[in-house]
Amino acid sequence: MSENRADNEDMINKEQSFSSSTARPASEEQRMQWQAKNRDWWSQTPMRYDWREAIPYPRYSAEYFKEIDDRFFSSVKAYMPWKKFPFEQEIPYVRLPTLDVLEIGVGQGSHASLIAPQSRSYTGIDLTEPAVAATRIRMEQLELKNTKILQMDAEEMSFNDSSFDYIWSWGVVHHSADTRRILEQMHRVLRPGGCATVMVYHRSIWKYYIHDGFFKGLLGGRFFKGASLHDVNQAATDGAIARIFRKKDWGALSYDLFRVDSYEVSGLKSELFPLPGGKLKSLLQRVVPDSVSRFFTNTLGWGSFLTIRMTKR
Repeated sequence: MSENRADNEDMINKEQSFSSSTARPASEEQRMQWQAKNRDWWSQTPMRYDWREAIPYPRYSAEYFKEIDDRFFSSVKAYMPWKKFPFEQEIPYVRLPTLDVLEIGVGQGSHASLIAPQSRSYTGIDLTEPAVAATRIRMEQLELKNTKILQMDAEEMSFNDSSFDYIWSWGVVHHSADTRRILEQMHRVLRPGGCATVMVYHRSIWKYYIHDGFFKGLLGGRFFKGASLHDVNQAATDGAIARIFRKKDWGALSYDLFRVDSYEVSGLKSELFPLPGGKLKSLLQRVVPDSVSRFFTNTLGWGSFLTIRMTKR
């Protein structure tokens, strides 16, 4: 959803008919097939950041949620440091008390715990029951009012037109069966002048072509086993499908619905080191200063995250 499961080479649960990095479904039948595969993938593999080390606390306990946040936010801080709140460069905290907010893709509620307490109202939706169950429990623990957590397909939202002032979605819409369809729904449910912030995967020269293509595909021998560049990149991401956008791809997809106010590129420090997970890679991540990694992932645009701030046309 928001962080790649590093060094994932498992294609078993991928949607094989998803054939290019920005492909849209060719028919309604295929869209439903892809979305069903998405639902299964994320139901079986929630974003708990536990793929290397199990969470040593009872599920849905306060300690469980804190451990998830610690793991998630520690990686975020390397590429997007903050002074007061995580994601303060992207989330309009100052304006939240005046905004009715929709989050698309709640995961385990990490972003909801930041946004909901400060918003006029907060509604979070997710395609899967496990994510909804976890986030509802988290919101109950925080004793928040004016908060709703709903299981809903973002491609088919049931909200009335003009229901929200602001939409937040971090690492979600590129996994959906039809990202354009979500954008149309976002446009419909936003009020006039409403804004959105979304993060999608970024097709950078370093991550897409060198890190995954050259090192994994060529030197790793996957091209010689019949894999395409697209296959190698899909294997290195989470989700049944994962679109990987260039700025111009996103602009072409959204231009008639939203005005893009800004693009920001960022990425995980681990992306700089084309090595399998292990002691050497962990050592390099510890000794290289975060400011140095940000120079490459953010300033030079090598990172795999593309954050877009948009306003409804």
